[in-house]
Amino acid sequence: MNAAPALLAYAAGVGLVGPRVLLRSAWPHRAPALGAAVWTALMLSFTLAVALVTAQLAMPSGHLHTGLFGLLHACGLDRLADPGTLGALTTPLDGVAAPPLAAVVAPFAVLGGLAGAFLFRLARAGRLRARHRDRLDKVGVRSARLGATVLPHRTAAAWCLPGLRSRVVVSDAAVRLLTDEQLDAVLEHERAHVAGRHHLPLALADAFATVFPRLPLARHARAELAVLLEMVADDRSLRSHPYEVVATAMYEMAAARAPKGAFAVGGPTALLRMRRVLGPRRSPHPALRGSLVSFALAAPLLPLLVACPPGL
Repeated sequence: MNAAPALLAYAAGVGLVGPRVLLRSAWPHRAPALGAAVWTALMLSFTLAVALVTAQLAMPSGHLHTGLFGLLHACGLDRLADPGTLGALTTPLDGVAAPPLAAVVAPFAVLGGLAGAFLFRLARAGRLRARHRDRLDKVGVRSARLGATVLPHRTAAAWCLPGLRSRVVVSDAAVRLLTDEQLDAVLEHERAHVAGRHHLPLALADAFATVFPRLPLARHARAELAVLLEMVADDRSLRSHPYEVVATAMYEMAAARAPKGAFAVGGPTALLRMRRVLGPRRSPHPALRGSLVSFALAAPLLPLLVACPPGL
């Protein structure tokens, strides 16, 4: 039985229905780290489903009914485990003819396209951050007390440059305007972005939108991840600071903008996040949280179960 129809239906559900469900749900803002994980899992799951669809369309008579080994067997990849048969992709094995070359190349082209776009995004953002760090070294002053670079600027602002040689930057206007506790809350927010490597899921979302530009999942994932990761950093700051301190600091920094490739505590999401900080703090029900964690872990591999249903 060819699995292409089932995989296409699964991909449609993930790429079209999945984002609608998430956008209408309240729980992602209550558990932003989990929400970000689910958005990321959906992107990975959709990509694998499309890769498997291309393999099935290139090999319409293929059978993927023996689990993961059956998938590797149908793609001819199980021969790679045996050095004696390496390269013999055109030789039948156990009476099963090897798949056409397109059935092997097509899925790896899809996966490679996403991986290549991801690495390109990381490299380009890395170059932008490197140039920004060079300018900071010339005009900024490193503060050991704050653990940040203080930059002369008339607007209260703070941002971070994640990745290798990460930096936390704060304007001297913010140092003057904020209280010590507010300033520490802002810097803790930026350190959360660096420690959590939040630039990686955003780079993945950018790459996903490059490969699948018209897909609703691609259109919404980048914007939603940006908001959720800011909320994750807010929650990190709230662990050690009262919510009034965090909210007032966000208010003072709301007009600030970050350079491209950086994260800032202010910006267009500040009002939404202030309402969340000042509103009732409700976490998802433990049963819902457990289900969502399980889904986030399993979703990237669910297309394999669709293509290779157990017992068939």
